[in-house]
Amino acid sequence: MIPLSLTAPPGVVTADVMASDLGCFPTPAQYVELVKSFKDDGFEMCVDLCAVDYLEHLGRAVPEGVVTTRFEIVVNLLSLSKKQRVRIRVQVGDQDPVVDSLFSLYPGTEAMEREAFDLFGVLFRGHPDLTRILMPEDWEGHPLRKDYAVGKVPVQFKEAPGPR
Repeated sequence: MIPLSLTAPPGVVTADVMASDLGCFPTPAQYVELVKSFKDDGFEMCVDLCAVDYLEHLGRAVPEGVVTTRFEIVVNLLSLSKKQRVRIRVQVGDQDPVVDSLFSLYPGTEAMEREAFDLFGVLFRGHPDLTRILMPEDWEGHPLRKDYAVGKVPVQFKEAPGPR
C-alpha cells in the first residue's frame, strides 16, 4: 500500500482495495483537497468517475470510521510515471446526493460527472454544465437509481404477421 501524500487532508481513512495500490475514503469536505494532493503528487490522469447506488446494501463492509450513505462516488486516479493507481470512494448522501466537482483539477471529468448526474441524480457543485448527457432533457427521474420505477415507457409491438 502506498502512503498518502504529505499534503493530503488529515484524517482520511485508507485501506487495501482490489485492483488498486491504495483505497481512500474521504469525507465530502476532504474530497477535492485529497484529489488535489494526488494530482500534485504525480497522478496525472483521472481514469474513471462513477456513481453507485447502495440502496439494498447500506450495511456493506467499509473500513472503520467510514459512515456509509446510499450514494457513493468512486474515482480512479492513475500515475503513469509511478505506475500506481488510487481508488477514492466518497459517501455523498442518501436522498439528495451532492459533492464538489473535480472539473477544475481534471477537466476530463466533465462528461463523467454529467453521466453520474443524469443517471443517478448526484449534483456536482461547481460543474460548468451540469445537464443531462444520455437521457432526453425532459426525462423525469434518474434511471440507474435502484428505486426508479420500471415500465413507465409503454412497449409497442408491430402487428404480428399472419399465419404462413
